[in-house]
Amino acid sequence: MQRIVIVGGGAGGLALATQLGKRLGKKGQAEITLVDAARTHVWKPLLHQLAAGSFDTHAEEIEYLAQARWNHFKFRLGRLEGVDRAAKTVQLAASHDEAGREITPAQQLGYDTLVIAVGSQTNDFGTPGAAEHTIKLDSPQAAKRFNDRLINACIRAQTVPRSAGSGRLTVAIVGGGATGVELAAELHASAKVLANYGFDHIHPEKDLQIVLVEAAPRLLAQLPERLSDAALRELRKLAIEVHTNEKVVEVTADSLKMASGKVISSSLSVWAAGVKAGDFLKTLGGADPLETNRLNQLVVSGNLQTTDASIYAFGDCAACQQPDGTWVPPRAQAAYQQAMYLVKALPRLQRGEPVSPFVFRDQGSLVSLSEYSSVGSLMGSLTKGSFFIEGQLAKIMYWALHKQHQLALGGWKKTALITLSEMIDRTYRPRIKLH
Repeated sequence: MQRIVIVGGGAGGLALATQLGKRLGKKGQAEITLVDAARTHVWKPLLHQLAAGSFDTHAEEIEYLAQARWNHFKFRLGRLEGVDRAAKTVQLAASHDEAGREITPAQQLGYDTLVIAVGSQTNDFGTPGAAEHTIKLDSPQAAKRFNDRLINACIRAQTVPRSAGSGRLTVAIVGGGATGVELAAELHASAKVLANYGFDHIHPEKDLQIVLVEAAPRLLAQLPERLSDAALRELRKLAIEVHTNEKVVEVTADSLKMASGKVISSSLSVWAAGVKAGDFLKTLGGADPLETNRLNQLVVSGNLQTTDASIYAFGDCAACQQPDGTWVPPRAQAAYQQAMYLVKALPRLQRGEPVSPFVFRDQGSLVSLSEYSSVGSLMGSLTKGSFFIEGQLAKIMYWALHKQHQLALGGWKKTALITLSEMIDRTYRPRIKLH
């Protein structure tokens, strides 16, 4: 029986394991194993809401063990540490609990086909102080850590007099991409709710100052200019301070320093600019490592194969060039499309049958501005034209993207039940997480 090991339980990796489990694992045609360092999955586009405390993580998290049981694959807890290509084994590091006690020992896992889908991490470009004084919003654990610090900062701010011309609490966000823009709007909305739960001195425009810093000439620089303009217009309505063309050159415990000489005070700083794959990918494979690029991404062919024919990679950790010479962008929709491609391609490739190369089909981009609005471009690649949507229609489309993810993992019945529970949940729980 073929042993297919998938490392990385993000949106793409979990969808691939789920679908292969249904198609191959259920019929006994292959043994599917998913490996991840965490025990639960959270859809990455929701991290800004998790950071702001505006959704219940327990309602949203998917337990890998339960998902595996329901969809005919296995789950192993562990972090990828190395690959022995000759022996066809992956090395997993030991896992520990918060007290340092060992949960699982270091272990090896054999494979016939290995799929690497470990995603990406925030790239601070070696900026002095960034590692020590900012939270990088690239994992559920980091988002929860930010939320804890935010609530603590709000409690602390209740006792600190506000200085003239500045907020009592300042949150600085480095990076004007989708994550930074969405977090800024979500924090503004959360501050309004906080005022109703005892934080009567945290007004979102008087007592909470939200500052967004972007090195490029405009926000959402990778997306159409009209979308950027609409997002900037909405943020300015919320009195969110936006600085473009400003490169952060140093971060301290209470400030950001710019190349221009400008200094921005900050009570809490978030780094949401730039992405790269994990450094460990550069040496994956030992003495004969797999080929990577300058962002540590594994270089893959049109079939998503690395320089080792039995090892595949996709999503943010892979560099895949398209037939037209462009590269697949590091976006959630690309990872999902690649996962669905591999669901069909892997069985054929294992039988020695030819398959067409993967082609990314850009379905547009959507950016959520919390309860205030959403903006986006839909249908078609940005180079071949798209049409702009804003407001309620864009919000519905953003919601539909989340539902598409739930459908891929749970099917129609489970998604319908989840949606119903979300509607009921809103009637009795606080709109934000307060602990």
